[in-house]
Amino acid sequence: MSPKTSERVGTHGRKRWSHTLTPGRVVVGLLAVLALVFVFQNTQSTDIQLLVSEVSMPLWLALLGTGLVGAVCGAFFMRRRR
Repeated sequence: MSPKTSERVGTHGRKRWSHTLTPGRVVVGLLAVLALVFVFQNTQSTDIQLLVSEVSMPLWLALLGTGLVGAVCGAFFMRRRR
């Protein structure tokens, strides 16, 4: 048996948690949870200037929107790099 086929014996071709739950993914998951806690603890309203106009909105919404824009940009550039 080759090393590649011996890993799959008894698992029906599924990966084990140890293969999918890498230290990097755990760290990213923890950072995402901490970011969400930070966002939802800041619930007061604030004034935000968007180019020319000024908008009053909850700070959590502005932080969440900024985080989502950053995540989309990061995913776009990671996808283009491959």
